[in-house]
Amino acid sequence: MSSNIGRYIKMQIFGESHGKAIGVVIDGIPHGIKLDMDAIAVQMARRAPGNDKTSTPRKEADIPEIISGVLNGVTTGAPLCAMIVNSNTRSGDYSNLVDTPRPSHADYPANIRFNGYNDLSGSGHFSGRLTAPMVFAGAVCRQILKEKGITVGGHIYSIGEVKDTPFDMVNVDENMLEWLNCRAFSVIDEKSEKEMRDVIENARMDCDSVGGVCEVAVTGIDAGNGDVMFGSVESRISEALFGVPAVKGVEFGAGFDISKMRGSEANDCYYIKDGKIATKSNNNGGILGGLTNGMPIIVRAALKPTPSISKEQKTLNTKTLSDDTLIINGRHDPCVVGRALPVIESMVCFILCDILKGNGKI
Repeated sequence: MSSNIGRYIKMQIFGESHGKAIGVVIDGIPHGIKLDMDAIAVQMARRAPGNDKTSTPRKEADIPEIISGVLNGVTTGAPLCAMIVNSNTRSGDYSNLVDTPRPSHADYPANIRFNGYNDLSGSGHFSGRLTAPMVFAGAVCRQILKEKGITVGGHIYSIGEVKDTPFDMVNVDENMLEWLNCRAFSVIDEKSEKEMRDVIENARMDCDSVGGVCEVAVTGIDAGNGDVMFGSVESRISEALFGVPAVKGVEFGAGFDISKMRGSEANDCYYIKDGKIATKSNNNGGILGGLTNGMPIIVRAALKPTPSISKEQKTLNTKTLSDDTLIINGRHDPCVVGRALPVIESMVCFILCDILKGNGKI
């Protein structure tokens, strides 16, 4: 399995949803970084299950145990390994999926790819549970970026048809980012939270699910970071975000809407602001030619509705090749967007650290 990512800082994810533990090995983290474990705990709690009606009722503490790479709270430069114990599993809930794959889930293609040896319990290595180690890695990288004056934060841009106030792509408030990235349900306009929660609750009560979009901003990153073509900042971030379960779309800046503009509207014109080169607009999301241009990086990730729903669905019995119906058991999120946001932020943090190290800035 290709459960690793990174060029100069490398991340390897291990474990299964209902195995003994999940975890991560991070190779290339600089030595001498004093880790703020309280700050890491905040990020882990934002993603952790069972803390809110909008998430799965499966309750896990998600407390990472650092196995190696840290001495007296400071990184040693050796591979950093952290493990998270799975304490609340119910593998029997998945016994009916062997021959009746869930619609829009990885069950069927995974069965073909791995000749039936893939773990179906809790979706095994395909589970969103595996995003917990990503958040740990991202929380470490977030602290490294902060030392460089770089802030990463995000909010729930939309749930279904309900939208939050978007970021001002030119003037992103760093204090607002710090406020957002400590919240469990991060929105800019607090009025939108109730509407979003209502949409999720309506789906949950109907034994269904709903998707949405996360928006992440990065401030304080200077111009000239990244590489051209296949090493572009967009391609590196996109690769990481598409490794997050449920992500089906990624866009930067104005995103797909830039295709509706004329060049005179889309172009981000340069000027001097407070003695520095800046652009008057930020339709390109802080990235040009694959390189950062000094403006805030703006990236959005679209997440599909959770495929595991309690409503009866049509499927196929792969043994008899006949039509069948499926009632999915287990504990699943009626909406993954809120818990996915810290994962999206974390992968952005990780990739930016990797890029900066490759550019000799870490």
